[in-house]
Amino acid sequence: MEHTPLTPRQQQILDLIQDAIARTGAPPTRAEIARTLGFRSANAAEEHLKALARKGVLELVSGTSRGIRLVSDAVRHINAARGTHFDLPMTAMQPLLLPLVGRVAAGSPILAQEHIDQSFAVESSMFPTKPDYLLRVRGMSMRDAGILDGDLLAVQSTRDARNGQIVVARLGDEVTVKRLRKSAHGIELLPENPDYPVIQVGEEDNFAIEGLAVGLIRNSLLL
Repeated sequence: MEHTPLTPRQQQILDLIQDAIARTGAPPTRAEIARTLGFRSANAAEEHLKALARKGVLELVSGTSRGIRLVSDAVRHINAARGTHFDLPMTAMQPLLLPLVGRVAAGSPILAQEHIDQSFAVESSMFPTKPDYLLRVRGMSMRDAGILDGDLLAVQSTRDARNGQIVVARLGDEVTVKRLRKSAHGIELLPENPDYPVIQVGEEDNFAIEGLAVGLIRNSLLL
């Protein structure tokens, strides 16, 4: 497969990204790229990244400042043509770089920048469905489903879910993880722990589905 040649500046940025991944396991932020290469703003770095994305060298992941995912075949082709080699971690060529969402402020988007604690590069094969972010679980209401306090729930952003699926739901000013049950009588959010009550969703509750649980990472695996 033929690849469009990179400009000298684009090659410089690709080298910087590969070097950062090799050293730290994660790509640089837009601000770090701008600072290292002397751009006036992070927006200039973003424009170069978009050009690299159009050439198929990388993918840009929204919602996180380190949302850069290298496309393995294209990068290997470029490196081989130049005779260069980077000792990248196994997951670095096409990892999922997922923002970790902490506490969510009332009424604001779940992926707002102020909610992002950090980002993790994780192996994409960990999940049967590609997630968009990680949500830190608080409390033990889903204990019997194996979801414990402090776990990182992998979430696919969606407004739709089927009966019986585990969802991230917004209910008034709260974001909660529960099993969805729809019936002729309305919507219920079910805990997986008998110590917690079933939540009956009323018309006044400002209910919305924010995402669907597609995997779980026990937090100790990322320490």
